[in-house]
Order: sequence, then structure tokens, then C-alpha cells
Amino acid sequence: MINNLKDALERIEILEKENAQLKEELEKYRERNYGGRKKHNDAWMASYHDFAMKFESGMTIMEIVNEGKISRRTAYRYKAYYEELKQKGDSN
Repeated sequence: MINNLKDALERIEILEKENAQLKEELEKYRERNYGGRKKHNDAWMASYHDFAMKFESGMTIMEIVNEGKISRRTAYRYKAYYEELKQKGDSN
């Protein structure tokens, strides 16, 4: 319990130190790498454009996958994105 100014100042100092520690911890969480797929970063876009060119040239998804550069799941993910873009392009 705080009865005088000295106790209040000591309590403020303790709370300021605790606050600084919590801010440091919060910053660590903000800078944390969450991993996983980074949709639409440079590598993703390069791989997608490679897929789109092959797909538009008439290659099937399995032919693209058999080249070994992307997985079947990724190919279907790219195909869904490709069709979404085509649908948006047709509606405009």
C-alpha cells in the first residue's frame, strides 16, 4: 500500500521497469517469422508466371508437375489463382 510520496515513486519506478521489459517482449513477437507460404512474394510470382506460361501453352497440370519444379498441390493452387484472374478479367 502506498502511504507517502517515496512509496509512490518507488512503485512508479518498478512499474516503468516492468513496462520496458514487456515492450521488449512485445517487439520480439512483432518481429517473429511466422513461416509458411508467402503468397505473392517475388519467388511465388516467378513460379506462378512460369506455371501460367506452361499452362497457357497447353501443358496439363500433371505434365507441369512431372517436371519436378512444383508439387501437385501447388499446381492446383496456381490453377485456381489463374482461373480467378481470368474470371475477373472477363467480367471487366
